[in-house]
Amino acid sequence: MDFGPDRWRLYGLAAREAGRAVRESAVWSLSKLSSAPVPTRLLFAPQDLRTADPTIATDIYSGFFAFSGRAITTGGRSPFAFAPPSRAWGQALYGFGWLRHLRAAGTALAQANARSLVDEFVTSKLGDKRIACSPEITARRLMSFISQSPLILEGADHAFYQRFLKLIGQHVRTLERQVRAGALPFQQLMAAIALCYAGLCCEGLDRNLRRASRLLARELERQILADGGHVSRNPRIMVDLLFDLLPLRQMFASREVDTPDALLHAVDRMLPMVRLFRHGDGTLSHFNGMGVTAADHLATLLTYDDMRSQPIHHAPHSGYERLEAGRTLVVADVGAPPPRPLSQDAGAGCLSFEFSSAAQRIVVNCGTPYIAGDPIIQASRSTVAHSTASIDDVSSCQIVDKKGNWLQRRISAWILRRVGPVVLSGPERVAAERSEREHVQILGASHDGYKARYGITHERRWQLAPKGNVLEGEDNFWSEGGQAGTVQAIIRFHLAPGIRASRAQNGRVVMLVLPNREAWQFSAAPVEAELEDSVFLATAEGMRRTEQIVLTVRPGEMPSVRWRFERLARSYSAEQLAEQGPDLI
Repeated sequence: MDFGPDRWRLYGLAAREAGRAVRESAVWSLSKLSSAPVPTRLLFAPQDLRTADPTIATDIYSGFFAFSGRAITTGGRSPFAFAPPSRAWGQALYGFGWLRHLRAAGTALAQANARSLVDEFVTSKLGDKRIACSPEITARRLMSFISQSPLILEGADHAFYQRFLKLIGQHVRTLERQVRAGALPFQQLMAAIALCYAGLCCEGLDRNLRRASRLLARELERQILADGGHVSRNPRIMVDLLFDLLPLRQMFASREVDTPDALLHAVDRMLPMVRLFRHGDGTLSHFNGMGVTAADHLATLLTYDDMRSQPIHHAPHSGYERLEAGRTLVVADVGAPPPRPLSQDAGAGCLSFEFSSAAQRIVVNCGTPYIAGDPIIQASRSTVAHSTASIDDVSSCQIVDKKGNWLQRRISAWILRRVGPVVLSGPERVAAERSEREHVQILGASHDGYKARYGITHERRWQLAPKGNVLEGEDNFWSEGGQAGTVQAIIRFHLAPGIRASRAQNGRVVMLVLPNREAWQFSAAPVEAELEDSVFLATAEGMRRTEQIVLTVRPGEMPSVRWRFERLARSYSAEQLAEQGPDLI
């Protein structure tokens, strides 16, 4: 990270974090003088909309804890005594969302197990405190405790009931303290939601509820954009938020407390925005942190869309566009990186797109892995992991990492602990425009993510035919001096798993046979297409091998490349493709 402007951005970020650390220290010192509120009783428990699996209750009782692709067997010890095998595993354990599986089992054994594990977490003082005490996990744990309180409290004695109420009060005080200490924006939103859960479901927290409602309204207005997207630009965050906001909306109505307008408006805007990302197979597009789609969760969520809204096609505030014709769909990322404090999952995928025909994906981004270490997760955020163009395989966004000189590595490590791998720099000017001519949908966009380093602006244009049988594109690389004559632009089209690809006519054409035997033809001019190995990361199994179409040009010599996907009139099997090859064209 020795590129000049990024170095100074790193130092600026470190200075702001140092100021936040000082504020945190002052707030925590003052908070020792106050006591935690203790609710007098629980009034009701909100509905947990997430799907539950009672068979998981048996695993938990036997000491097998499997979360986020990692698992441990406790052998009779506490699960909180183990070092989390991954951060995601630890977040799942300490968030206690798995209590819903025990509740679904509906047995006295599951109830006793749940109560024992909650009591063990509170009294043992075991666990990774850095994960367990983070604001978003504290908020998730509070919501889980309240939502699953019938499971935890049924059959409990009075002493445990009082300890549980005290635990709720401690979580409320901790979250309010973290908010005052300057928690990051998404942490503030999660804290506001959890505090509203507590205030609405517990008697004796009226003052806390009023403060939480104001905080909720403020953060929803800041973070939910006018088109319904979240400011992080991450589809997964939108889905997770809706699972928490929909029950919250119902709780306000049930308690006959005035529902904040910001909450009503946010939910109404977010549901159509979720549909923008949805492909014909029911899964969401892989942009900016989106990985595996929990299809059952998404189906449940969309049943709460009272208006059965149609997907929006134009989301200028979130930076996404949707083109749809016949059974063909294109979703494109035409937005700048999100604000730095909300960019921990953002990818360097400006002008990338995903493309599908009915329930079959054709072009995808690699997606965020479900099971992976940090190096693979960070690789999934790079430009080369997206269906767009990179210059010399350098990403259009620079992300905080442990590179550079000794001082930069130390500062980066501290920032990574505090705020995570945020985006330091990326495209600053991203322009997009869509139009229609003779029923042909046209989308054009450009970004300057390579201008500072190479003097190159990338422009991409999509055209979708009225019947959806042809998708045409063009990539232009406008040079303003710099190194345009010495660098390469590499345009990648990552193919969905299961697609059989074969070059024909010396690379001028690539034949694609989809798993449903539908056939498409890819062509490019004036360059030849190459086929290379790729990997699709957004699977529950970890990853799947696939292929990618690659076009390579030198912008100084060839600033424009045209490409085209066309559906063929008949279907072919993989065997026919292998046997006939070029004769199919």
